[in-house]
Amino acid sequence: MNVELAAIVLLGLGYLALLFGCAVAVERGWVSSRITRHPAVYTLALGVYASAWAVYGSVEFAAGAGFGYLAYYLGAAGAFLLAPVLLVPIQRITRTYQLASLADLFAFRFRTRWAGTLVTLVSTLAVMPLLGIQVKTLSEAINAITGSGAGSSVALLFCLGIAAFAVLFGARSSHLLTRHNTLLATIALESLIKLGAMLALGAVALWGVFDGPQQLQQWLASADGQALVAQTPTLDPAHWRTLLLLFFAAAFMMPHLFHVTFAESLSRHTLLQASWTLPLYLLLMALPVPLIWWAAQKVAGAPISATAYAVYLMSEHPGVGALAFIAGLAAASGTMVMIALALSGMILNHIVLVARPPEARADLYGWLRWLRRGLVVAVIFSGWLFHAGVGRHDLMALGLAAFAGMVQCLPGMLALLYWPGANRKGLVTGLAVGSAAWLWGLWLPLFIPLPALWSPLPGEPTWYQVTLLSLAANILALIVVSLFSRTSDGESAAAEACSVDAVIRSKRLPLQAATVADFTAQLAEALGDEAADREVNRALTALNLTHQEYRPYALRRLRDRIQANLSGLMGPSVARDIVDRYLPYRHDDAPVTDDIHFVESRLEAYRSRLTGLARELDGLRRHHRQTLTNLPVGLCLFGNDDEIVMWNRALAELSGISGESVIGAHRDSLPEPWPTLMQNALESSSVTLYQQAARLHERDYFLTLNKATLDGDDSHGGSVVLIEDHTEMKWLEDELVHAARLASIGQLAAGVAHEIGNPVTAISSLSQNLRYDTDDPIVLETAEHIQTQTERITRIVNSLVEFAHGGRRSVALPRSPVELARISEEALHLLHLARTDEAVRFHNDCPADLIVRGDAQRLIQVMLNILGNARDACAPDGTVTVSAGRQGDYAWWCATDNGHGISETVRHRLFEPFTTTKSAGEGTGLGLSLAYQIASEHQGNIEVASPPPGHSRGTAITLWLPLYQQDEPPPHATDSDC
Repeated sequence: MNVELAAIVLLGLGYLALLFGCAVAVERGWVSSRITRHPAVYTLALGVYASAWAVYGSVEFAAGAGFGYLAYYLGAAGAFLLAPVLLVPIQRITRTYQLASLADLFAFRFRTRWAGTLVTLVSTLAVMPLLGIQVKTLSEAINAITGSGAGSSVALLFCLGIAAFAVLFGARSSHLLTRHNTLLATIALESLIKLGAMLALGAVALWGVFDGPQQLQQWLASADGQALVAQTPTLDPAHWRTLLLLFFAAAFMMPHLFHVTFAESLSRHTLLQASWTLPLYLLLMALPVPLIWWAAQKVAGAPISATAYAVYLMSEHPGVGALAFIAGLAAASGTMVMIALALSGMILNHIVLVARPPEARADLYGWLRWLRRGLVVAVIFSGWLFHAGVGRHDLMALGLAAFAGMVQCLPGMLALLYWPGANRKGLVTGLAVGSAAWLWGLWLPLFIPLPALWSPLPGEPTWYQVTLLSLAANILALIVVSLFSRTSDGESAAAEACSVDAVIRSKRLPLQAATVADFTAQLAEALGDEAADREVNRALTALNLTHQEYRPYALRRLRDRIQANLSGLMGPSVARDIVDRYLPYRHDDAPVTDDIHFVESRLEAYRSRLTGLARELDGLRRHHRQTLTNLPVGLCLFGNDDEIVMWNRALAELSGISGESVIGAHRDSLPEPWPTLMQNALESSSVTLYQQAARLHERDYFLTLNKATLDGDDSHGGSVVLIEDHTEMKWLEDELVHAARLASIGQLAAGVAHEIGNPVTAISSLSQNLRYDTDDPIVLETAEHIQTQTERITRIVNSLVEFAHGGRRSVALPRSPVELARISEEALHLLHLARTDEAVRFHNDCPADLIVRGDAQRLIQVMLNILGNARDACAPDGTVTVSAGRQGDYAWWCATDNGHGISETVRHRLFEPFTTTKSAGEGTGLGLSLAYQIASEHQGNIEVASPPPGHSRGTAITLWLPLYQQDEPPPHATDSDC
């Protein structure tokens, strides 16, 4: 190895070491993420378009076509200037459906694995000449600098280093859509290096060879300059336009450029920013090219045979040669790395996995990762082999063969975006016909001489004729076959999704999987437990869902997200096959309708992009949506499959259930009482169900439900239910009825009291006379009891009179000391006088030291009413326990039974007059009402617990009374019978 060759090897290895160092620095965080994620890094990474062709091929192109070399730069600039109408729609599709390559995009749109496989094959064949250019320029540049023939071997050494870099920093993840910040930063650095080197070479040419612009102008005007201009062919306008088309298509359809443009993009804003920054970069790259060619011509003074490497002739200084070599190495290495990464993913997803679908493996991700790494090395090595096989051809022939092959995908891309009527048969036919013409006319002749297929334009260059012929056949076959063949439903749906500014209308189909756990279990059959669990968790995180999700709408979105994620891992064809097989829909007989909620969510996402009439219609839609959402009446919209489509704000407040948690759920999954209420409303023959009872928020509500059926040609079907809260209205109606009832009863009570009062007075008089007519103690005791009971009747009659007059009493506040134990015993004694067949046991546990302030007779009446109700509530052999105690300035007296308890329906009105739970004829409903009134007169209260705390049944009624204080003034004598 001579000194120059060793120096070049060390220079090249040193440059690769610089790339490794940059990658390590970014990966370890030594470079701020604000720099690595800056939009300028993305723009510089797009500079990978400027491959070795930009360093060497453009000079060769300028030598053969003059300023026609600018087509290489202007075509790419035009593609990015059209970013809003061309690149942004592609970015939207790729990001929404996790598509990492051109093959993924075609397979997704045309719903066939053949589309992805065919695009992958065409891309692979088209990229091989471009890879060959990168290796060829490295090899021939080494030979030009050193004068040796070892360029091919040294180029292989560099290829191994480039492959190692691609594997280490670009193929660590099995997901193709993982953003490679390290890789992008390194490619951006390479773009800066080659731009700086090219500008430096241009400066050497301008000021080192020509000594400034003025001398350059003089040389061009001289005889030598004029002779050079005269010898340089002029590019035909038709050829110019065709070249612009080739480079236009290559700028975003070459595998490595598609990957950087769409799979690595930060955002829509970044892509739009690149629409002017990348053309600026390419302009700077293009400026030195004619300067280098003119400088080399001036120095050489004779025709140059190897025009591509004229840069090495313009100066004998070793620094100039090293600078040119570094520019070429930077351009070639970046292009080879990105081609290897992008093409390996396409081959893996659309050839390897299609031929051998993934199995349920313990380490699926590792298997895919190693497959991809092997393909990366294979792609780079195949580039070296291609160079070894076709190295005799110049850069122009190789480059035009590559770009003419890639343009075969352009008709399919335009149909994908702008023609929903294109179908898979048309695409495959057109691509196959066009690619066959290209292979025969340009690609295969690189290896073996072949007869011309057809020469419709005699005298024109072969590349020009083959390009026009193949494109014309491609387009014609695509249009004719698409027009005369059927488009499947899947293709139509995908076409709508891919159309510019379109929103895909997902269908509301039921899934066989009913829970997230079902998703994991079924996917595990295809991917293995670990991969299935990871993919489901990844999709849940992206959608902000939980493992407890059960709503059909959410499960459909989960399925779509899993398919999109698997598309980034295995390609859309394999992903769709896996999801369709292991997460299938149920094909019931029910009609399929659009998923309205999903459509609306997509419209919200794309609202800022709508213009004209579409924007006005969307504004009208939002107005109607806000009207329904803000209605003060609850509104629920059901689909034909009983899936909840809308749940407005008023209904969310009434039910305590947020709309976000139930939209997309089935009606039966709602908590009670809503499924029953909705079912009754939807199945009722009446439009309105008036005041339906419901228990909400621990309260009784009365709801009125109105329904309407949505039908008609323009309707998506379903039913809408309006829910009005008529609880207050129900209470008001009940109060009015109750008030009228009480008024009538009051009038009746007044008359009854008057009629009863006279006989009771007579009975009282007879019982008093009886005490004077006999000395028999039994008779006297009986007379005393009669007198006592007549006094009770008198008080009850007075209470009825008081009730009839609105509850106003004129009696003084009772202040007498009363022993609770004594009056309890007396009340129990009076209760025992009643002749009943029920053997209810009473236990009196009242302490003897409790003295309250009150009227003994009236308090006995209260106790009799409470104890009587307790006895009646008990079953035979039941127990009633009387207890008492003190708390602060009050004493409490409690009667606890173990009966059936009090119904919730009457508990809230237990102390209203004439409220009773007994059968007709067994109770008047006045007992507890009078008891509550007497307790209030004594400044006390009555509390009810049914069941008592710590018991499963029974009732405890507690009477609270103020304790008697020794320093209270003596009570005034009052006649309680008045």
